[in-house]
Amino acid sequence: MYIKIYFGDKPVFLCDAVNEELNAILHHPDAVFIDEMSSHAINALLHEIKKEEFHAGVLLNSDLETLKKMFFKHFTIIEAAGGIVQNEKNELLFIYRLGKWDLPKGKLEEDENCEDCAIREVEEETNVRTIQLINKVGETYHTYDAFGKHNLKISHWYKMECNSQQELVPQTTEDITQIKWVTFDDLTEVLSNTYPSIKDILGRYTQQ
Repeated sequence: MYIKIYFGDKPVFLCDAVNEELNAILHHPDAVFIDEMSSHAINALLHEIKKEEFHAGVLLNSDLETLKKMFFKHFTIIEAAGGIVQNEKNELLFIYRLGKWDLPKGKLEEDENCEDCAIREVEEETNVRTIQLINKVGETYHTYDAFGKHNLKISHWYKMECNSQQELVPQTTEDITQIKWVTFDDLTEVLSNTYPSIKDILGRYTQQ
């Protein structure tokens, strides 16, 4: 089992075993492998990530939960939730924000649960209503720096369904400039200009 965390487009894996996928990654000459669970080892990895040639990192420990807690201590944790929204035509709802195609999502408000947050954010960012939440698809993890803090965002993703006969209105205050329904046949265009974490969660979605 592993958790994949993106630093830009470069992944770091926290794992309790090295499977075939991770073994293939470790054969890359610029991959970093660490099997020591300590703040010193994690700081060393975080330093390596800044190098241009860095390819991927793998941190191994049999106690994945403890490893996760130790790694996460190096960041301010931000929780968010969003939706993979599908209509009756089997099209998926995408937003265009800051030059990338994305899925609607946003940060949890105080005392808000993930399911309510996901529905609220989809409604606010796209104007879609009458949403039915079906099930949780999974989580994605990525890091970013803001206001001098190193943040790690955990995004909780839910499968949703709604009718396509609704007016789509982009939430321009959140830098959203376009919204569109995309068929599965046309996903290639969107995936060529999106984030690695979005590709990952859509991959899990299509495998359900």
